[in-house]
Amino acid sequence: MGKIYPILLLVGSNLFMTYAWYGHLKDFKGRALALVVMISWGIAFFEYCLQVPANRLGAGHYSLGQLKVIQEVVSLSVFAGFCALYMKEPMKLDYLWAALCIVGAVYFMFRGASAS
Repeated sequence: MGKIYPILLLVGSNLFMTYAWYGHLKDFKGRALALVVMISWGIAFFEYCLQVPANRLGAGHYSLGQLKVIQEVVSLSVFAGFCALYMKEPMKLDYLWAALCIVGAVYFMFRGASAS
């Protein structure tokens, strides 16, 4: 469970982050920008409440570069789901090509890593 817990925290963190960054485009479209900034800032507080412990715990299992690549994979995965499910945007083949590039990044960051 030790190696998976930071990843689960990052998933939760990215759910908050993605909504804070992009949810207002759907839910607060007609609101004043200053209000939307404050709302997003409040949501981002919860993102940090999960992200900081995720990185602290993850640092005991992963290198800094590996943590960053994990974060990017989680971030893009959450974002793709958010776009499709919440924002109702169509998925495009370009997302597959971008995902394959990320798979390459994961490969290079984790090759030679111990299987402990």
